Amino acid sequence: MAAAASELLTGWCLFGLALLAILIFCWVYVRKYQSRRESEVISTITAIFALAVALISSALLPVDIFLVSYMKNQNGTFKDWADANVSRQIEDTVLYGYYTLYSIILFCVFLWIPFVYFYYEEKEEDDGNTCSQVKTAFKYTLGFITICAVLLLIGAFVPLDIPNKKNSTEWEKVKLLFEEFGSSHGLTALSFSISSLTVIGMLAAITYTAYGMSALPLNLIKGTTSAAYERLENTEDIEEVEQHLLRIKSKCRDGRPLSSRDRRTVQQLEERLRTLRRRERHLESIEKSWWTKFCEAIRPLKIVWGVFFIIVALLFTVSLFLSNLDKALHSAGFDSGFIILGTNLTNPLNMLLPVLQTVFPLDYILITTIVMYFIFTSMAGIRNMGIWFFWIRLYKIRRGKTRPQALLFLCMILLLIVLHTSYMIYSLAPQYVMYGSQKYLVQSNKTIDGQPRNVTFVSKDCDADAPEDQCIVTRTYLFLHKFWFFSAAYYFGNWAFIAVFLIGLIVSCCKGKKSVIEGEVDEDDSDMSDDELSVYYR
Repeated sequence: MAAAASELLTGWCLFGLALLAILIFCWVYVRKYQSRRESEVISTITAIFALAVALISSALLPVDIFLVSYMKNQNGTFKDWADANVSRQIEDTVLYGYYTLYSIILFCVFLWIPFVYFYYEEKEEDDGNTCSQVKTAFKYTLGFITICAVLLLIGAFVPLDIPNKKNSTEWEKVKLLFEEFGSSHGLTALSFSISSLTVIGMLAAITYTAYGMSALPLNLIKGTTSAAYERLENTEDIEEVEQHLLRIKSKCRDGRPLSSRDRRTVQQLEERLRTLRRRERHLESIEKSWWTKFCEAIRPLKIVWGVFFIIVALLFTVSLFLSNLDKALHSAGFDSGFIILGTNLTNPLNMLLPVLQTVFPLDYILITTIVMYFIFTSMAGIRNMGIWFFWIRLYKIRRGKTRPQALLFLCMILLLIVLHTSYMIYSLAPQYVMYGSQKYLVQSNKTIDGQPRNVTFVSKDCDADAPEDQCIVTRTYLFLHKFWFFSAAYYFGNWAFIAVFLIGLIVSCCKGKKSVIEGEVDEDDSDMSDDELSVYYR
């Protein structure tokens, strides 16, 4: 008992160290991309906190799977310390962890992040009374709070399974709704709200993560163009533009004014020349920086990482395709949310996890790696594409130049994508996500002349047919499949994810090498933005 408690305590200590590492990473990541000229303390703290919550939520999935698996031996029996009371306490601890994190996510998405965003927008437009800015920001935030309240009420008062009593009065029906809400301790309401956000996260994953899974590894493999070569080309472009300007301006040497067409051309060429000169300054700084020399030295390592990432992406996509194909062929259909019990078409990831279960803790390392890979590719996709609203580009994510509003959008998108990550992993390995490595005992009777002989017990992997008292379901699963229509939406979303990944892979293969200052210099940048360059390229 003491040894088991010690091991669990060690596990929680490691989880605590992981939390500390997550906070340090979030601080470094936000500070790396935020604009030095427009940074705000409130927006910085909010972005760091929201990003940390997203990563901590993703880290809870492997912990959940580990805890339910740790309560049983490999032969299918419960460990000595894992009696009914202890098992319930562990389950409740994880469940309360999900309650807390998901409640914080709702708070961030529907209250805190919108409030900080609108407060900063008001501050930019009017540098007047702070109280007035707070009131205006809260007024706009009320719309998000209303949406959150509606989602919670729908989840709380539209139970899935309520007995249909024709002779019951309206009061009895309302009483039954409150009893249903109380019996689930708000689980259904929270699950509906989180599932609604997860659908939005699915759309974000289809847009950003699917593209990032192809763009990130191929960019690492192909690398960037040489700063010296780009600088030479840029110098030639500057000379060409200057000569063009001289030719046009030479037309008015005799005192004649330029035509309106020539004036527009001169204006465009002067704007182009300012951009090229900013590129010249950036390229000169990068060419002389120690960071560029360091990146050139580790170029072989980047290629290795790129190959590894593309293998993981292909493994993930093939596994997702086979899992979805299995649902298409063997599930009960749309009305059931395309849920299947068991696995008919196995996939590489579902085959790999049981093998890794035999060597602790390789399976948990794999799950953690997949979750983190999913998050980092999402970050890469958002950085490459920027933040869009349909066909309108709202913000760009650039190192040292990202506006506070863009950072808030970035962290909110990552929050939503992380919510969808758990279901993506469940789609790949449903039995493992539900039960981990748990086994249970099944009675095996051998008969001789029709009479039972040699009653024995054999261990079997936990599945949907297992007795409820023999296999403990992860708390993650309770939040995933409360509503069949969300599961159906996730099913079609998986097909869209695969399609976008393949399109992104083709596009990334056809594109050439990225510029060494990709996204760093744009025509709409001010000359003051060059002052931020020295922070990274000295």
